[in-house]
Amino acid sequence: MSNVANDARAVGMRSGLVFALGAALSFGMSGAWARGLMDAGWSPGAAVTVRMWVAALVLLVPTLLALRGRWGIVRKHAGMIVVYGLLAVTAAQLCFFQAVAVMDVGLALLIEYTAPIAVVLWLWLRRGERPGVRGMIGAVVAFIGLVFMLEIFTGSRIDPVGVLWALGAMVGAATYFLLSGRSDTGLPPIALAGLGLLIGSIGLTVAGATGILPMAWNTHDVAYRFGTLPWFVPVLAVGVIATALAYVLGIVSTRRLGSRFASFVALSEVIAALLFGWLFLGQLPDLLQAFGGALVLVGVVLVKLGEPVVDEVDPDAVPEPAGALH
Repeated sequence: MSNVANDARAVGMRSGLVFALGAALSFGMSGAWARGLMDAGWSPGAAVTVRMWVAALVLLVPTLLALRGRWGIVRKHAGMIVVYGLLAVTAAQLCFFQAVAVMDVGLALLIEYTAPIAVVLWLWLRRGERPGVRGMIGAVVAFIGLVFMLEIFTGSRIDPVGVLWALGAMVGAATYFLLSGRSDTGLPPIALAGLGLLIGSIGLTVAGATGILPMAWNTHDVAYRFGTLPWFVPVLAVGVIATALAYVLGIVSTRRLGSRFASFVALSEVIAALLFGWLFLGQLPDLLQAFGGALVLVGVVLVKLGEPVVDEVDPDAVPEPAGALH
């Protein structure tokens, strides 16, 4: 019986890793698609808002089908779903774009991608899951790899307000991993993604309508390294592949891998972003960035080796906020 359980766990881990890498690849292409739109005159706020609405609409029907006869679960966990939409989607996107408006993108990304460390600390304080020595070494190695990949020492300017916005994006990213890993809710992954993206879309639209998030868009053709495309092609690509598919794969993988390990595997998104930046925009990573990517992968392996044998999601991993919260 023990062997059967171990085999099932191994299969779940392997499939979870495949889903996690798929999510990282999907998320990683969003920057390249969006950069083309922004070079064509779109504001970052308009690009991310359209991205979220396309994803929310794509997942609307599958979400409704997945929730047939299960609306009681939605009511029971309405607070969690709302907080997921507001923090894991809206705050993560809005805070990041506010950060890059006043500071270099590389430094903002570096701060946001400290989310795995925040996840480790939360699980340590909340569940008493003290990371092992190899896990802590892996976190440090992965962090150093990010520093090399993002090249923050090449004239990056530090703005205190920007740092605060980037920390807000980090909280949103950490919330994404912690809540995506909750399998005790009974919410199908596609439903959590669909409802969260719908709430996030509404939040970003409100931010745009109130002037917090500048909105500018057009219907000009969009140029990429491989050719010019009608504006709706990158819009659909970034919404369907880099958002809808990415969020669903991310939730599925986090439930199978656990919040901690999944958050470190997600660092491969930076590697994917560099790859798609080269394929789509001709932005070729240098040797230092390649070295950083190798360090990230080594760090991820060390984090996995430093995990407990059993890494199951605990219903208490994230507290149920009072009233209508998370």
